[in-house]
Amino acid sequence: MNIENNLSNALQAGVPASIVRRDFLRALSAAGAAALAGGAPQLLASPSQSDSLGEIEQPRPTADACILLWMGGGMAAPDTFDPKGYLPFEKGLPVKEMLSTFPAIDTAVDGLQICQGLENIAAVMDRGTLIRSHVQPDLGSILHSRHQYHWHTGYVPPQTVAAPHIGAWMSRMLGAPNEVMPAFINVGQRLEGVGESEELKAFTTAGFFGSEFGPMNLPYPDQAAVSVRPPQGMKSQRFADRDKLFRRLVDASPDRDRMSDYQQESLLRSMDAAYRLLSSKDREAFDITLEPKESYDVYNTGRFGQGCLLARRLVESGARFVEVTTEYVPFLNFDTHANGHTTMARMHSEIDRPIARLIRDLEDRGLLDRTLVIVASEFSRDALMEGKPGSNANDQATEKVDEISEMKHYGLHRHFTAGSSVLMFGGGMKRGHVHGATAPQRPLVAIEDPVSIEDLHATIMTAMGISPRTGFQIEGRPFYVTPDGKGQSVEALFA
Repeated sequence: MNIENNLSNALQAGVPASIVRRDFLRALSAAGAAALAGGAPQLLASPSQSDSLGEIEQPRPTADACILLWMGGGMAAPDTFDPKGYLPFEKGLPVKEMLSTFPAIDTAVDGLQICQGLENIAAVMDRGTLIRSHVQPDLGSILHSRHQYHWHTGYVPPQTVAAPHIGAWMSRMLGAPNEVMPAFINVGQRLEGVGESEELKAFTTAGFFGSEFGPMNLPYPDQAAVSVRPPQGMKSQRFADRDKLFRRLVDASPDRDRMSDYQQESLLRSMDAAYRLLSSKDREAFDITLEPKESYDVYNTGRFGQGCLLARRLVESGARFVEVTTEYVPFLNFDTHANGHTTMARMHSEIDRPIARLIRDLEDRGLLDRTLVIVASEFSRDALMEGKPGSNANDQATEKVDEISEMKHYGLHRHFTAGSSVLMFGGGMKRGHVHGATAPQRPLVAIEDPVSIEDLHATIMTAMGISPRTGFQIEGRPFYVTPDGKGQSVEALFA
């Protein structure tokens, strides 16, 4: 059953987006229910064996940990890491002439410029690799949830299998360097009450791998310490008794008949891991108030900045994969359907200092070489075009004008999938390197060395020591890290 094609055909036939969204959710729910009923996924081949793709060799890792800094909502590349022609706000300015709404500034790399407002990141660009040719497919309707699902799992949704998040792949294949620490931690994204919450939950999971490989969700970094501390006044014996009671409740759950033994045991193992953490001194890594004031103040631009600080502390203590997000909430943060320039100026101020300080701190601690830091988003933005050239996607901008008459018109308000930027630091990547390019004039499509999601994932996994062809048998069919195991690592990015 090709769910993706069915949804795309429905959109092209004029079915309202609300109905398509409902069908999308129904299909995701079915995949989730199937995951609960599924047995233990079986690794298709060990490093010394082979499958239908031939011999599988796990690559030598260049990174031990990964931090994904997720710019949720569609970060406009021309207003961040890929500046184009700049024209300041002026009443009567034709929208078709608006490319970047921030002037370009120099960086620590000769000849490389990024946008004004990112001065601190500019100063550490000599430690990074900038991909300017990341491309996403046209999924018929440019829904954030579908594109975010695709980016985080490598698979276009909805799928008949609950696809694991890339962090879950690392958790399953590599575990955590410190067995007390969760291998996969998700920081800054609320999953309730923020719009599209069910879609967010669909990819923020371990999928068919089971609960033990899923994320520890910490929506508020400043409250992370509370999450790893028994309730106030609870003595250790009472805490232990609660753990035993929980196990009995799981076994007596009315949902028990719908869960396979593997999934139930995975849930209990995840509780075991949580119990160990709450009983360990390593939980101090979650308490960002223990950070020296000077350092804390640099990071503290809000929840995202606090999340970057938390990520550094967690990786220092042995977490394998940490995602920190500016948080996706419809029409907020990087989701700039109106007031693009004003919103981007605020987002610059929220991300600039924390990202730069994270890179410097990792470097000062000798961790940057073995920690892969990625700054990415689900797609870019443009002033005129929705999707990519030739797309039939509906125009979702809320301010549709030909000339700018108010400040709210000034900015990049449409989703653009044909050329975006990804910034990578450490983890074996080149330093001071630029890969690919987009056109200098509209349409701002990738014109040199395009990098797909599949190949970007293959690169990330290769750096972490996981072959892109690694697969598991699930529901009677193979399921790979990259679709059909065909993602190709971009070797030109590695030092």
